[in-house]
Amino acid sequence: MIQKLFSYIVPIKIFKKKSQRSKIIEVTWANGELVLDSENTNYSYGSLQRILRYGLRNIGYDAILKMDHILLLGVAGGSVVKTLVDEIQYKGRITGVEIDPEMIKIANEYFNLNQIKQLEVVIDDAFEFVLKTKNKYNLIIIDIFEDIKMPNFLFERFFSERICSLLQNHGFVLFNTMILDEAHNVRNRKYISEIDPKLFASKMLPRVEAHNELIIIEKVV
Repeated sequence: MIQKLFSYIVPIKIFKKKSQRSKIIEVTWANGELVLDSENTNYSYGSLQRILRYGLRNIGYDAILKMDHILLLGVAGGSVVKTLVDEIQYKGRITGVEIDPEMIKIANEYFNLNQIKQLEVVIDDAFEFVLKTKNKYNLIIIDIFEDIKMPNFLFERFFSERICSLLQNHGFVLFNTMILDEAHNVRNRKYISEIDPKLFASKMLPRVEAHNELIIIEKVV
């Protein structure tokens, strides 16, 4: 494909659309791969896929292969789903929650997300879904951005405690956050300080791809 070859020289935009939830959504050939971006940041594939792959590797691929059910809050183009299924060869259930139906249409059309049979996509607000679900999960991946902003509810103690309550024993939370200023550093440190150390082990993987910090929580009892 000519566009793919030329993308090693200069990015080639092939799709752009305004979305009520996500503002601008763009699909671009960049360095030989399709990526999904908002106006100011990468949403799927590209750097985001590398960031979450790094987090999954830190948890351990062997541990992930033994899991039964993974919850993904924030699907976008589904790059972390592709990492789980294509690279790690994960065979269990994946539930993906995405608030923007336009995003899923794009993911299906350009990234073939609807061909992944073990994936169930739920169009819902992540906060509402987390309150309603009765399932327990081995891994919960939180990857929710509105361009370069993150919703405040993600860092509220009520939400983090609810997320942790949904973990199976020895389950994990992988939380992708963006650090743009010192206030964000303070926010993340406060988030970690509120995790109960008697029940959970937590750590930060700082400065992944310049502006991202991963938080990993493991239920130890």
